[in-house]
Amino acid sequence: MKTTLVFGASLNPNRYSNLAITKLRAKQIETRAFGLKVGDVSGVQISSSFEDFQNIHTITLYLNEKRQKEYYEQIIQLKPKRVIFNPGTENPEFYKLLRNNEIRVEVACTLVLLATDQY
Repeated sequence: MKTTLVFGASLNPNRYSNLAITKLRAKQIETRAFGLKVGDVSGVQISSSFEDFQNIHTITLYLNEKRQKEYYEQIIQLKPKRVIFNPGTENPEFYKLLRNNEIRVEVACTLVLLATDQY
């Protein structure tokens, strides 16, 4: 099964990253989560350590452009097949770095992709 990493995951149920975890799990998509605060969302443990992740197919970003910079190398080293830039996370500089590393860039909303069976 293709694994998705929700990057910028939040324990706050009002945040889109939290809802994405719940929706991914409802679609039975293997889901992992990275965030600043450790905890559980819909049975998915949010980790604050990169050592916990491997074999990630898709990363769905929920960090703004400015906060992404410190994670460029770590995300590239995970070698995902694609990175989804959700609304508010657009970052042309990072698009270029990802494409240079043969990682597909998708500017879209994970929640819409899931709701319309385009995920």
